[in-house]
Amino acid sequence: MAIRRSTSKPRRSASYHRARVRHLLLTSGPNRLSGGWLVRRHHDDPVVLRELEITLPNWPVAFDGLRIAHLSDLHVGELMPADRALGIVDTIRRTRPDMVCNTGDLVDLRLEGVQDVVEAIAAIPARCGNFFVLGNHDELDCAESLKRLVRRAGTTVLDNEICILRRGDESLRVGGIGWARTPVHCRSCIDRMLGDEGTVDLLLSHNPKAFDHAVDRNVQLVLSGHTHGGQIARRNRPNANLAVAHRRSAGLYALGTSRLFVTTGAGAWFPLRVNCPAEVALLTIRSPQAQSSEG
Repeated sequence: MAIRRSTSKPRRSASYHRARVRHLLLTSGPNRLSGGWLVRRHHDDPVVLRELEITLPNWPVAFDGLRIAHLSDLHVGELMPADRALGIVDTIRRTRPDMVCNTGDLVDLRLEGVQDVVEAIAAIPARCGNFFVLGNHDELDCAESLKRLVRRAGTTVLDNEICILRRGDESLRVGGIGWARTPVHCRSCIDRMLGDEGTVDLLLSHNPKAFDHAVDRNVQLVLSGHTHGGQIARRNRPNANLAVAHRRSAGLYALGTSRLFVTTGAGAWFPLRVNCPAEVALLTIRSPQAQSSEG
């Protein structure tokens, strides 16, 4: 008996189609009207390397000086061709980080063309690990397929999961939650990951709205992206930007003994940034106990 195989493409989600419409209105349409000038100009803008030192009161002494390369929001696609993304990954590789943390939106709309970028990120030598959490754009095409690609390349996907690193008698607990749109959803993901009593030292969450509940759960440091810093901000006022849905949209924030760092991201939603350059971040995490013992 002959087996008839379907040649139809898998049906895309409503979120995918809404994202395509936004892309048409904000990127591909205006770019065509400009004769390609908008995207060419966007590609000429550099992606900066931002270096920052963060001191955390309860950071494990054994992990004092940990250098974290924080990458987010590459949005591989029309505005981020694979060759441009590979150049950004090479910049990270040359910083020789101890850990790589990718807080999502690796792809823009579709998975096509992302394989080489996934493998290059996984190949960055990082003795304390290479971690990834999903962003909202990563779910538009096929989240499970992307997670498989990332895992096969050798990067650890944290999907409401915890990884424990050890140095001598001390440990560093790294957690990550999947895409969560609202504070309530973020809370649910964090509680599911931590259980009743647990916490982590470092939490990766694409959405910075996870921070408030992370503070409640005694998380020391949260790394996020998602906002792009609004892409258009007032000069010397990075938080006065177009990301109006977010109270914390760019840079470092403190609440009690907890800290949140929101990167403006390496990619873009639309081909324009004003007073808000694309970035990758190199964060050096300090323990005051280690510094006092050295003194």
